[in-house]
Amino acid sequence: MPRRQGYALLIALVAGTVALAAAVAFGTTLLSGPRPTPPPPAETHAAARNPVAPATSGGNWVATWTAAPVRAEPNTPNGLPGRTIRNIVHTSIGGNVARITLSNLFGTVPLVVDQATVNTRPVTFRGAAAVTIAAGGRIVSDPVVVPVAPDSDLEVGFRTPEPGGPVTYHPNSHQTSYLVDERGTRPTTNWRYLTAVDVRNERALGAIVALGDSLTAGSRSTTDANARWTDVLADRLGGRYGVANAGISGNRVVGIGRGTGGEAGTDRFERDVLSVAGVRTVIVALGINDVQQSPQETDPQRIVDSLRSLTERAHARGLTVVGATLTPFEGFPSWTPERNAVRLAVNEQIRAGTVFDAYVDFDEAVRDPAAPNRLLTAYDSGDHLHFNDDGYRALGDRVDLASLDRAPAPRSDAL
Repeated sequence: MPRRQGYALLIALVAGTVALAAAVAFGTTLLSGPRPTPPPPAETHAAARNPVAPATSGGNWVATWTAAPVRAEPNTPNGLPGRTIRNIVHTSIGGNVARITLSNLFGTVPLVVDQATVNTRPVTFRGAAAVTIAAGGRIVSDPVVVPVAPDSDLEVGFRTPEPGGPVTYHPNSHQTSYLVDERGTRPTTNWRYLTAVDVRNERALGAIVALGDSLTAGSRSTTDANARWTDVLADRLGGRYGVANAGISGNRVVGIGRGTGGEAGTDRFERDVLSVAGVRTVIVALGINDVQQSPQETDPQRIVDSLRSLTERAHARGLTVVGATLTPFEGFPSWTPERNAVRLAVNEQIRAGTVFDAYVDFDEAVRDPAAPNRLLTAYDSGDHLHFNDDGYRALGDRVDLASLDRAPAPRSDAL
């Protein structure tokens, strides 16, 4: 037999043996449970050809972006019938499979969505292109195979063909989105109905959720610059965690019901923090509106007790909590020495380590050393309460990354 034919026969025998072994192993896997390995190439290619094919890639669901629903949009009693809403959001981590959450929290009638896309890839809901979301409800889409890049803009579009209001929205997003109707395409800074984008990610350890007010939402930062302190933090983390921004302008920690600042932090904690995909650590940056906003909270202990209650609820889920000190606001119209004293008393307890697992000293990061009850001029947006882009960067840079991995304090009932 010629040597080349002999080699060919030997190779064929070896290949046959390998194939037989693989077949046996595969059969054993089918009997014992699902395989932990990625899908075979043929299945991956089929999913790529069909954007709405079931997602099969590995990894855990982790939030790459969130927005807390704030209230019903004014002047939308019938919703936005016949409009296409194109929400532009900025991701923190990436993945190759995504899903979206739509909310009709403030709607009074069912909301119909008859088509939805993520970066033009069709999205389904329980296998169908159209979905009806009950008044007060929300829905998570089926997984869609679509590349989601980290630290990039993502378009989530959908159409509402029928009346269905009022619209659940997040105003003043500091991001340009679009509303499309028969008159054309118009820019908007409102995020409508969309409250979360999650991705499959094998590398990320989980999500960091920032529960805050306008200083977390990024008020007075540059539109489309992604200059919120949470964006800065996401850049520093480099994909280790997704970062979910749950900031609402005007938000308070002590419960006062629904208002222009949304539900208080204690009331929305379950929905906007504990329900976030992959949540592992919570950063709480609330309290300054309780101090300076009408009706002002004059008892610092009530603020501290509310903050501590958030920590206890997070610990019950095994989460780590990092709290932020309250920043200066002298020069803002609502400032008084008495209100500032409440702020300082809250900060004293935060720094004492009795409220959170760890704290980030936002106060020290942005105050003027020569006038510590004022913001440093270089960080002041001009109203003496909110920051410019440099100020938000100072906050994002201040977070100790090691504190995000710290184990939560033991629960008192476990002692």
